Amino acid sequence: MKDGGRKQGTMSPCAACKLLRRRCAKDCVFASYFPADEPHKFGSVHKVFGASNVNKMLQELPEHQRSDAVSSMVYEANARVRDPVYGCVGAISSLQQQVDELQTQLAQAQAEVVHMKMHQFSSDHHQPPSNSSPPSENVYQSSRFFSSPNKMGQSLWSY
Repeated sequence: MKDGGRKQGTMSPCAACKLLRRRCAKDCVFASYFPADEPHKFGSVHKVFGASNVNKMLQELPEHQRSDAVSSMVYEANARVRDPVYGCVGAISSLQQQVDELQTQLAQAQAEVVHMKMHQFSSDHHQPPSNSSPPSENVYQSSRFFSSPNKMGQSLWSY
């Protein structure tokens, strides 16, 4: 079993102490967040922030916030390793650009659907009326076509 990154009965150093080549003390601030079996987590965090800065940040936080802080540091460090200039901001910017492109494609598809429905509507009304329904009923059906949210979908401008 594990206890804060250490195997019970032995003093296996956490990933941070292993990388820093030091003895892992019982009260090691890194042990709970950087277990020995995940050395890559501390490796990238150490490369970007430095062990001393990570130690200071963790010491300044209440214990209940440290896990989230470590997760954020690991995420940011991995993003910085992939993109040293922009880091997370580059990833967020890329995702925002994809969202913008997809919204444009969605608006174009919705406009095309409206155009197709309008074309279908106009071609339906240029045919000679059938004997099955009176002209007043056709007008009623066309007004339902334009006003019914089920037929037209939501507003084109709401996302």
